[in-house]
Amino acid sequence: MPESNIENRKSKIPPTAPSAPTGVGFITGALTTPVSPAEAALRPLSFADFTGQPRTVERLQVMVGAAKRRGEALNHILLSGPPGLGKTTLAFILGHELGKQVRVTSGPVVEKAGDLAGLLTSLEEGDILFIDEIHRIPKTVEEYLYSAMEDFRLDIMIDQGPNARSVRLSIPRFTLVGATTRAGLLTAPLRSRFTLQTRLDYYDAATLVGIVKRSCDLLKVAIDDSGAEEIASRARGTPRIANNLINFCRDFAQERASGRITRAAAAAALELLEIDARGLDEMDKRVLRCMAENYRGGPVGLGTIAVAVGEEAETLEEVHEPFLIQEGYLQRTPQGRMLTPKGYTAIGLTSPGSVQGGLL
Repeated sequence: MPESNIENRKSKIPPTAPSAPTGVGFITGALTTPVSPAEAALRPLSFADFTGQPRTVERLQVMVGAAKRRGEALNHILLSGPPGLGKTTLAFILGHELGKQVRVTSGPVVEKAGDLAGLLTSLEEGDILFIDEIHRIPKTVEEYLYSAMEDFRLDIMIDQGPNARSVRLSIPRFTLVGATTRAGLLTAPLRSRFTLQTRLDYYDAATLVGIVKRSCDLLKVAIDDSGAEEIASRARGTPRIANNLINFCRDFAQERASGRITRAAAAAALELLEIDARGLDEMDKRVLRCMAENYRGGPVGLGTIAVAVGEEAETLEEVHEPFLIQEGYLQRTPQGRMLTPKGYTAIGLTSPGSVQGGLL
């Protein structure tokens, strides 16, 4: 079975030097920086090796089995959910299961119709085009995707002015797998062209323990059950964060412990990263503390919080906020974000509502 080829389209943004891992930047960096070759090697290559997301995996298995039985290209698929949960991994599993190549790009890189035409015309019959952050594709380019997804053709304009002419390009039947962290930003016409739209949710602790053990086995890292449980409990339900924590815990265990990741070694390493037992890092606590102390728990706008804590609003919304909301530390309202009683407890404060209730 041929291996999936990865085509990484280079970004026009110059790279910056990575900063040292800290509680403020470790989780954000793990979820926003490109996946390293070492981390990519940990990705499972088949549905049998993929752990978690049972409903999504079952849906994909049904589609893959039916497509193979008919001998046709797989229908288009949209994967949504917070970063680091396995959207890219599932795209490569689809390619491996079908024996087809996977071409990878991202929404911001496809700036004009010519970029899209170059990608699509390089595909072969049944290949998979994976577009990460598909909601960031320019609207002018998105319109060209409609005919490509439905009729497998492209109508592009050549030249300008009196010499302008339309050229129709036929493209092989392909599968578009789109990934997005913000499904609500996709336009209705684009969303309706995906046969399957499925969301990936955070992993539970037991599933993450299995992922941690598998990664440690591949990395030849010595770890016991309690050490795996400690890492899993602080990984925010996200495999990518868990894999990054394993690397730091391994370094810590080799430098300051016996070389084996135990619960004590993992806890000490993660405390050094300022990631507490609930998986909250320093930026999470900074957001909660800012809302409690400066804005009486809200409601307060996301832009105001971003300026107050010195972080991009988009990073807060895509990396930090989903976990904080799902775990019950924050809630969204039409007026803005509000701190919950659990959010006050996480930073060692008492909710004003609890105090008033006690007095009454």
